[in-house]
Amino acid sequence: MTVMHANRRQVLNSVLTTAVGAAVGTTALRLGLAPASAATPIARTALPGGLTLIQGAGGNIISLGDAGSTLLVDSGARGLDVRAVLGDVPLSAVDYLFNTHWHLDHTGGNEPLARAGATIIGHENTRLWMQQEIIVEWQDRTYPPRPKAARPTRTFHYKPQTLTFGGQEIQYGYLEQAHTDGDIYVFFPEANVLVAGDVVSHRYPVLDYSTGGWIGGMVNGLKTLIGIADADTVVVPGTGSVLTAEDMKAQLEMCEAVKEMIAETFRQAKDLEDLFATNPTREFDKRWGDPSQFLAQAHAGAWGHVRELGGIF
Repeated sequence: MTVMHANRRQVLNSVLTTAVGAAVGTTALRLGLAPASAATPIARTALPGGLTLIQGAGGNIISLGDAGSTLLVDSGARGLDVRAVLGDVPLSAVDYLFNTHWHLDHTGGNEPLARAGATIIGHENTRLWMQQEIIVEWQDRTYPPRPKAARPTRTFHYKPQTLTFGGQEIQYGYLEQAHTDGDIYVFFPEANVLVAGDVVSHRYPVLDYSTGGWIGGMVNGLKTLIGIADADTVVVPGTGSVLTAEDMKAQLEMCEAVKEMIAETFRQAKDLEDLFATNPTREFDKRWGDPSQFLAQAHAGAWGHVRELGGIF
């Protein structure tokens, strides 16, 4: 029996390593692990209120122009010519650039835009991460500090903020420790467009626990976003096509269920292997895809929040 248990453990560990490694590979470009390809076509989609969704440059970019001035949400991946991504918009026309979080698929174009005069707005934690070396354990990757010009120059902590641009009020706020610990949303009330960054996803979301993301924070962040949206809100995720409030509610339902699975695992003194063995997300996998990376990240990130999960015993 001992030999059989050891063999089962070895086989399962091999499967987990392969599955998680493959999942990490599919998200490499999204997180800036690999440079974006110049061969990827840039697509522009008109959204309500004069907003434009730009895809094909890494993470989604939102653009809003007014009288020769432009506001952006996120700047795409490293390795791309930002001028080509923006098309007819010159870099000097970008007055404001929001960063929804620090990952390079969303902040790769920061430096040229800042040098051309853009004010970069983000959460204080995003600025702090970008000014130091970042060790991302689950990628087995170390990111060097970003140049000073690439870092946010206008930051905030907790309270929701507003910015007037083009005669309309734009709202933005903190999403706590969700995808990272520096996630923000940007909401355009007149257009009813909510930019959610990588807190909202078409597939199982990434929980970057190395920089503060965790499953409980993802739940709280989704609740904040759902509280802002209504049935007609256009929700822009970090990558992919636009979504709805109902999509966010489905993601919240899944994340709440996984959060409770993790908590129960801790209460029963079980480990990640035991969690995988129960195939816990089978009812969600058809919609959300391969759960390997998500479960591994959720389990690892939750260890820093055992008390919030109700303790071990």
